[in-house]
Amino acid sequence: MRGATHAKWAACTVAVALAATACGGGGGGNGGGGGVLSSSWGDPQNPLEPANTNEVQGGKVLDMIFRGLKRYNPKTGAAEDMLAQSIDTSDSQNFKITIKKGWKFSNGEPVTAASFVDAWNYGASLKNNQKNAYFFGYIDGYDKVHPEDGGKQSADTLSGLKVVDDTAFTVKLTQKFSTFPDTLGYAAYAPLPKAFYDDHAGWIKKPVGNGPYQVQSYAKGSQMSLRKWDGYAGSDKAQNDGVDLKVYTDNNTAYTDLMAGNLDLVDDVPAAQLKNVKSDLGDRYLNTPAGIIQTLAFPYYDKNWNKSGSDKVRQGLSMAINRKQITDTIFQKTRTPATDWTSPVLGKEGGFDESLCGSACSYDPGQAKKLVQEGGGLPGGQVKISYNADTGSHKEWVDAVCNSINNALGNDKACVGNPIGTFADFRNQITQKKMTGPFRAGWQMDYPLIQNFLQPLYYTNASSNDGKWSNKDFDKLVDQANQETDTAKAVGLFQNAEKVVRDNMAAIPLWYQNGSAGWSDRLSNVALNPFSVPVYNEIKVS
Repeated sequence: MRGATHAKWAACTVAVALAATACGGGGGGNGGGGGVLSSSWGDPQNPLEPANTNEVQGGKVLDMIFRGLKRYNPKTGAAEDMLAQSIDTSDSQNFKITIKKGWKFSNGEPVTAASFVDAWNYGASLKNNQKNAYFFGYIDGYDKVHPEDGGKQSADTLSGLKVVDDTAFTVKLTQKFSTFPDTLGYAAYAPLPKAFYDDHAGWIKKPVGNGPYQVQSYAKGSQMSLRKWDGYAGSDKAQNDGVDLKVYTDNNTAYTDLMAGNLDLVDDVPAAQLKNVKSDLGDRYLNTPAGIIQTLAFPYYDKNWNKSGSDKVRQGLSMAINRKQITDTIFQKTRTPATDWTSPVLGKEGGFDESLCGSACSYDPGQAKKLVQEGGGLPGGQVKISYNADTGSHKEWVDAVCNSINNALGNDKACVGNPIGTFADFRNQITQKKMTGPFRAGWQMDYPLIQNFLQPLYYTNASSNDGKWSNKDFDKLVDQANQETDTAKAVGLFQNAEKVVRDNMAAIPLWYQNGSAGWSDRLSNVALNPFSVPVYNEIKVS
């Protein structure tokens, strides 16, 4: 998920306000783990439709108000059945999905097989313009509901989806896809109530889901208030009364509010505070590995980055970046220099390869300068690295990356940062293909599979392929890997595809990111899942 996060498929209501209280900016406790907590947040790019959200801030909310067929274990990341009673297949291409009885949406509507089928058809349809449409690309009939290259849509529903009865539906894929069930915990596959279609504008203002929380109110630029839904059918019920997600355009301000008692939880400790956070918070600070990688992406729709020799320029820029120095000094070793395009959380068996990038990810100023010159030099004589200025301490590391590049190339104007006000503005410029140089491209995994670090980002026309890179060899290897039913062989094919990314330096891998959080003394049982998102429903308030 873009922070992000998809490939030829492939990683938020109540009318009565709860009483506000004064403690910690989020509501006083009532004992026993109840109470409302406040947490830092950023406005999502788009309305919170599940198939139209492919970035982290919106994803946080979707994870609170929806539950799908699968859910990723908040400790291990493993895909576990949630609404799925069973997902059966004999050939890894045709699946019968049976859902559990008794689930409802927070408006009282029952969750049925049609709740999934209708939602998936809506998400796939070209006329609905959903960013995650590609997640449905392997379902039979996708080419009719979402034709590529300006073709005319000739169907409104996917022929590969059939409702059997209220508790069962079938899925037919265009090819074998052995890990398809493990992808079904991603938010794009969430069910939707009839209210979504009957009063779409009303639903957008106050989304209705089937998760442990329901949306109470949302004021863009200010706050989203979510409250515990007592009718929730799952076993992972909220252990607090609700969460107020407060919008910050600077996470240093969020940290200051935390220290002043005006905020309960910061889920991204700013780089400037990493030297002090342990003395400030003691055991109320968490730093843990997460499935996140930071990269620099490139606009391949700009001919300057998609011409003969440009791969050498990108490789030269990669070798001009002193990753170890930056992660040690700016991030106080809470980041690890990247050596491939995935994440160490996958492990070797899952496809992580600490030697795959090799010398191309090693700091070598002499070779960097040589490669940039051989590739024809920097387009326009300078690179501008674009980033959102509101969250994530991006200015500090972008400035450091540029300083490293400038030193390596012997030109103090070779690289400059290009701040863009808010995350939403930044993402809008990216999706509108307005980038003219490298841009920040953090990726938070949607599920812990090597496929998710590669296909969503680099497959031709994948929904999170923001730079529009395209390579037939890569696409072919990904297709072969997805059809392979032997896990080890599939991982090997994905690694071969990753080597194509490496050989073309499709994106520059920078570092693997840990998740971090700091919290007030009102909270307990605070944890981050493998996606670096707080497990809000488990947090207790005193």
